[in-house]
Amino acid sequence: MGIEIERKFLVNDSSWKKSIQAVRCCQGYLCPGSGITVRVRVMAGKGYLTIKGKGAGIARREYEYAIPVVDAREMLERLCEKPLIEKNRYTFEHAGMIWEVDEFLGENSGLIVAEVELEREDQMFSLPAWVGREVTGDPKYFNAALVRNPYLRWKE
Repeated sequence: MGIEIERKFLVNDSSWKKSIQAVRCCQGYLCPGSGITVRVRVMAGKGYLTIKGKGAGIARREYEYAIPVVDAREMLERLCEKPLIEKNRYTFEHAGMIWEVDEFLGENSGLIVAEVELEREDQMFSLPAWVGREVTGDPKYFNAALVRNPYLRWKE
């Protein structure tokens, strides 16, 4: 059984981007509105199917499986809700923690979000200087929500 515990933050500036190689990611969602998130992803030439349960605080059940990339691409094209989520993912270490920064593309261009996965909900960690406001509990920043309400359509 898998548990995902993560915190999500907006990014203030581009100082994090120094000489870090991006990995392109394309992902889509099946069964929208079911309360369970079923994601199909192609990243670094590999296919994945991920099932996530409803959250309780910052933790939720998560199961991820490698699938043939050909199947993943076909599901993205034929079965997933549109628009697909396209992003560049940057991964690096800060103060002993692995951070992932997602720079969204397409209909979500301009949105940059940083995530850190934790081992426990009460785990302490240091924030990089470029990390801004926390958006962990804000559903509009969930990737699945960005399909239905892309960032370029937001009115703030």
